[in-house]
Amino acid sequence: MAAAPDAPRQAPGSVAALRTRFREGKGDLLAHFEAARPTAPAATRLLRGLARHVDATLAALWEVSAVPAGMALVAVGGYGRGELFPYSDVDVLVLLPEEPDEAVRAAIERLVTACWDIGLEVGPSTRTIAECRTEAAKDVTVQTAMLESRLVCGARRLHEQLVRALDEAMDPRAFLRAKTLEMQQRHVKYEGTPYALEPNCKESPGGLRDLQVVIWVARAAGLGRTWRELVAKGLITPFEAAQLRRNEGTLKAVRARLHLVAGRREDRLVFDLQTAVAASFGCKSSHAQRSSEVLMHRYYWAAKAVTQLNQILMLNIEERVNGSESTPMRPINEHFLDRAGMLEVARDDLYLENPNAILETFLVFQQQPGIQGLSARTLRALYNARNVMGVEFRHCPVNRDLFLQILREPKGLTHALRLMNQTSVLGRYLWVFRRIVGRMQHDLFHVYTVDQHILMVVRNMRRFFIPEHAHEYPFCSQLAAQWDQPWLLYVAAIFHDVAKGRGGDHSELGAREARRFCRAHGIDYADALLVQFLVRHHLTMSRIAQKEDLSDASVIQSFAKLVGTPQRLAALYLLTVADIRGTSPKVWNAWKGKLLEDLFRLTLRALGGAQPNLDAEIEARKQEARQNLALHAALPGTEEPLWKTLEVSYFARHDAGDIAWHARTLWRHIETQVPVVRARASSVGDGLQVLVYSPDRADLFARICGYFDSAGFSILDAKIHTTRAGFALDTFQVVATQSWPEGHEGEGDFKYRDLISLVETQAALALASDGPLPQPRSGRVSRRVRSFPVTPRVSLVPDERAQRWLLAVSASDRSGLLYGIARVLARHKVNLQLAKISTLGERVEDTFLVDGPELQQPKAQLRIETELLDAVAAPA
Repeated sequence: MAAAPDAPRQAPGSVAALRTRFREGKGDLLAHFEAARPTAPAATRLLRGLARHVDATLAALWEVSAVPAGMALVAVGGYGRGELFPYSDVDVLVLLPEEPDEAVRAAIERLVTACWDIGLEVGPSTRTIAECRTEAAKDVTVQTAMLESRLVCGARRLHEQLVRALDEAMDPRAFLRAKTLEMQQRHVKYEGTPYALEPNCKESPGGLRDLQVVIWVARAAGLGRTWRELVAKGLITPFEAAQLRRNEGTLKAVRARLHLVAGRREDRLVFDLQTAVAASFGCKSSHAQRSSEVLMHRYYWAAKAVTQLNQILMLNIEERVNGSESTPMRPINEHFLDRAGMLEVARDDLYLENPNAILETFLVFQQQPGIQGLSARTLRALYNARNVMGVEFRHCPVNRDLFLQILREPKGLTHALRLMNQTSVLGRYLWVFRRIVGRMQHDLFHVYTVDQHILMVVRNMRRFFIPEHAHEYPFCSQLAAQWDQPWLLYVAAIFHDVAKGRGGDHSELGAREARRFCRAHGIDYADALLVQFLVRHHLTMSRIAQKEDLSDASVIQSFAKLVGTPQRLAALYLLTVADIRGTSPKVWNAWKGKLLEDLFRLTLRALGGAQPNLDAEIEARKQEARQNLALHAALPGTEEPLWKTLEVSYFARHDAGDIAWHARTLWRHIETQVPVVRARASSVGDGLQVLVYSPDRADLFARICGYFDSAGFSILDAKIHTTRAGFALDTFQVVATQSWPEGHEGEGDFKYRDLISLVETQAALALASDGPLPQPRSGRVSRRVRSFPVTPRVSLVPDERAQRWLLAVSASDRSGLLYGIARVLARHKVNLQLAKISTLGERVEDTFLVDGPELQQPKAQLRIETELLDAVAAPA
């Protein structure tokens, strides 16, 4: 057998050889970083090592590509800083002495092609010095990229000419203004907080970009290029510079590890990657915290520090650049001055000499009209006074009195508390609050960290007491107007979730913390009991409204006994609304608002001493319904044929408006054998109210759910009733999970005219079918649910007589879920009497009142529960 020929050798300077050298060198750097301890210095060594490795590779390619003399290859952007993340683009500028000819263009093309051939993803631009000046003048992004230019190879003198030309064209004031506005716009894009649950470690507030902006504007103004130079110029203290370097290192390490875990350029700490990044840092899970929570807590603290220091430095640079250091100041008191609308400390050591002035800062901020924020000097003084806020500070009677004054101030509470949190004062005064700063909530409906959620709830509560916001929630504002001590509700809002993440019942633990706070701050015993009650039961009203049958007098009586007084009921209602609205913009809707208001009104009536008189209540509803029918020109007695077939429970569960609508819709169809479907615009928020009247059958509810699922509707509520004549009379509140068809303008039924017609026709056809139930659609599971799945739970609990059963289902939300449940119930001939559908973000908590022969048999009951668990389990 002939010997195989030797493989062709690669020339040392060939593109193929450079490809091998580049990949092996990069691989060695990444492997060394992965094996090293996850520290900031290790990340810095990697970033600089990658930049040097790319420098050497580009210089070799420059020679291989035979680029003509007189040109320069310049690193710009992040690469220009001499740092390169594992999968970041390599931004380069080919700097030309004059307009290129064909030979130059061909050489540049060879260079770029060679870069891509070896796997070096360059972002090239080709310009003369004049073109660079023109582009920089038009686009601040280009100006910023070239601000950090660095010569890689080629004509050094040409690059020096570029630097001089850009320096001459630089307008520090205009550049500062442009970068400040750009930063503000970026912060708004990323929710204005470093505490987003999936932050972008480069672009979010408190990310690396905030540090880069500081260096850019300082460099443009000639104030320094490094943290050490900023210290020399007096813009920051040596301590602040050390803090900046430490937190910058943390962010760089997180971003570098994120790139490696993702295997691509990825700057978002998305749920899918948090656990893997945490593992690369050596973070461990415990009974109280996931490893990802440990990582994110570390990230949030670094981002918070960066946010504080960025604010201090940007204000300092702005004063230097705009020459506003000598702005006249108006004395406010012996401790504070008004510097052009910013609150300024009278001297730098104020807080060190007089720690009580720390909380006074925020009280003055509230009380002084025209004060817009804290000056750089004040922010720096607060940042450097953190060590004086210890045990003595928290126990000082003067500080306790000041904190209560802040809560009692009629204006500025929300802004004051947010400032206190941003400057770490709130967590150092309320040590229990410090434990939840930056703590994530993996419950799929909170979109904020615990501290941000609490401050959002305080904001919502505060708005109930502000006349300008009365149009948002008029009923809440009406109740709030009766309170003479709203600050007690603010205390309850602060403490309602303060014990999250400890294990155990956070409501009970929070109530204990609230009791300690009230005792330490000398709050009256009766007021303290109210605060503790609100914290302990802040979830109760929502649970009852969304999961229990409000037409059941025993439910109302039990809740009335729990709250005890109308004052407590009103306070709990306000806290519940503020809390739900503070979880996520998606969680609150008008239907939840109606359920809560119904529970409030029914309980208030019970607390007034009026014992539930079901007969009188039903007669009143019937009379109101008759008046409604008369307004719609219905003949007297129109309602009688239908009402004769209905049980008392029907009138107890429907309001007068629905009763009248059903009567005038169905009076001609009492004995129909064809399903009747009617729809109208919902009277409580967006969506439709759909009436279904049909001969009852075991699979009717399943067919209804199947239709709504296939048509793209989500069911918010279902009221199920079976008439004495054996007809199903069901009413559904539904909203679309996809866009409405085009052409819907106006209000009410007219807005949804075509959609209503479509639902009425298609649903009736679906219910008339006798074929087998179709299989549920394969529901798509969202990325958040995949990362933090809800363990499916099913419970069946009998009532006192074991005639009816309460079925509770908890699972991750997805399309087809309710239909899957309904199919199981239909298969076992389980009758549905009531359905409470509750969607909390991406988790469902559904409750059904059911009965059926198989529920009386333990083995059959186990089969039903098992099949339900299979039906609600998220698809693999």
